[in-house]
Amino acid sequence: MAKLPALDPDTVPERRTSIYPEPFRSRMGDRSKRRLGHACGLTRFGVNLVTLGPGGQSALRHWHTLEDEFVYVLSGEVVLVTNDGEQVLGPGTCAGYPGGKKDAHHFINRGSVPATYLEVGDRADGNNARVWGGMHIRARSQSAIQLAARSRAM
Repeated sequence: MAKLPALDPDTVPERRTSIYPEPFRSRMGDRSKRRLGHACGLTRFGVNLVTLGPGGQSALRHWHTLEDEFVYVLSGEVVLVTNDGEQVLGPGTCAGYPGGKKDAHHFINRGSVPATYLEVGDRADGNNARVWGGMHIRARSQSAIQLAARSRAM
C-alpha cells in the first residue's frame, strides 16, 4: 500500500454530492469525484478524479472569474459543451479554461460506458463561477461555497 506523498486513488472516498439545489442537482446524474489533491494535502490547487456514468454531467455550464481549470480525459468519452458548440473528447485529450474567459463549459457523458478524467484547478481566493442561464456560485473562502439561484431556468 502506498503512503503519502503517494496514494492509491481507490483509497480516497468518492463524493457524489452536489452544491446545486434541485432541479439542477439531479441533472448531474451518476457523477463521482475523488479529491486527490485534498487527500495529498495540497492547498494551492485541487486535483479531482471524476467519473461520469452514462447520462451524467460534470456541472452546469459555467466559467470562473479567477480560477484556471484543466481537464485530462483518461477513459471513455465526454462531450465538451462550450460557447462555440460541442466536441467529443476521448482518452489522452485535454481542455483548459483560463480564469476570466467568459466561455461557459461543462462535460456530458452521452455514451454507454463511464468516462473518467482528471480535473485540476487553482484555489484562487475571491473566485466566482458564473453559470450560463442565470446562476451564480460564489466562493466565500476555500472551504465555503454559497449558491444563489436566480429566477431563470437553465
